[in-house]
Amino acid sequence: MNALELKDFLDEKVILYNNPNFIETDPIQIPHQFELKEDIEIAAFLTATIAWGNRKMIIKNASKMINLIGNSPYDFVMNHKEHQLVNLNGFVHRTFNSVDFQTFIIGLKNIYTNYNGLETVFSSTDKSMQENITEFKQLFFGIPHNNRTTKHISDPMQGSAAKRINMFLRWMVRQDNCGVDFGIWKSISPSRLSCPLDVHSGNVARKLNLLTRKQNDAKALLELDTNLKDLDQNDPVKYDFALFGLGVFEGF
Repeated sequence: MNALELKDFLDEKVILYNNPNFIETDPIQIPHQFELKEDIEIAAFLTATIAWGNRKMIIKNASKMINLIGNSPYDFVMNHKEHQLVNLNGFVHRTFNSVDFQTFIIGLKNIYTNYNGLETVFSSTDKSMQENITEFKQLFFGIPHNNRTTKHISDPMQGSAAKRINMFLRWMVRQDNCGVDFGIWKSISPSRLSCPLDVHSGNVARKLNLLTRKQNDAKALLELDTNLKDLDQNDPVKYDFALFGLGVFEGF
């Protein structure tokens, strides 16, 4: 395919997968349960944090997380008492355990109390979004924490493609007229977002010659982002729907 044919092909796949039916099988259904901006943000952040592995298990365990915090994410984060964190004991999703969960609740309270919330932390315009992710990680763990917990937020400046947090940012920022992504963060342009690069999107991108690097790391992400911006400089991460859909649903 030439460049125009590739764009037409991927645009058709975006239309196919970027619609409300996508929500039914995707972890994004968890934050879609809420209407308050802060509830959506926190539910999305916690869900994205454990979004690796089997999608059904991700959805099941993300639902469990929300139930454990009383189905009121923002209220629990801001008003929980120390003894209530004990209720989170026993939670586990792969390597993310109850100690990590408790630390994330405390870390979120720190962000909302001292840094004016998640959107504000990511909204710096004098850095790239990937640099903003690194800065967020530093602020988030500016509380007492177990060192093992830090692995659950990736660091692009250490070479990570940071798939899960880039997916979270897509959910929050992308102005989606189709009802999937929320677009509730108005201070960040969708043009600054990076594609959530994983095994599926990476493999499809390579088959379409959008990516040559073999590893799914920060260098690969930069290459993919550059090529997707050539297709749509204003909304490059819409093609995540096409790449993911082709890989997961069509076995491309």
